[in-house]
Amino acid sequence: MRTFVAVEITDDTVLDSIRNVQSEIKISAKPVEIHNIHFTLIFLGEITEEMAKKVQAQLDTIQFSSFDIGFIGVGAFPKPKFPRVIWIGLDQGGEKLVELAKLVEEKLAPLGFKSDKPFKPHATIFRIKNKTGDITSQISKYSSVKFGAQKVSSIKFKQSVLTPSGPIYSDIGVINAK
Repeated sequence: MRTFVAVEITDDTVLDSIRNVQSEIKISAKPVEIHNIHFTLIFLGEITEEMAKKVQAQLDTIQFSSFDIGFIGVGAFPKPKFPRVIWIGLDQGGEKLVELAKLVEEKLAPLGFKSDKPFKPHATIFRIKNKTGDITSQISKYSSVKFGAQKVSSIKFKQSVLTPSGPIYSDIGVINAK
């Protein structure tokens, strides 16, 4: 099974703001479905059922307090001139999310999991498959737009099933803040 650990975006105001931006940005790219938008703390890839049980056991030992995050700005990876991903960032709580991602990675390291790059708090709102050209002018007007805030009170161990119409995510486990 294909898996990852994530923090979901659950606030309706934030999700409505993201939906509005997705409809305003005119590019040939597939928007991420609103119910699928999240922060990937660590991508685990293909694992067995047996490994999933071990991962869940490690995740169950995580203790964290809930915290607030504030959403601001739109950006692109690797850069707006050659975008592959368009994302929304954070202005509040980003450091707490980085700490949480590090904690998850530390707990899963004994099982052989390591992130391929440092965690940068962002929520993907578009995935760009084909070359689309420079989108700097399209996204620059959103660089300081605030999208709202929400409380992070759980992390989720998720399964991702890839389908022709997009990924289908389901929860394997939930770890709530203490």
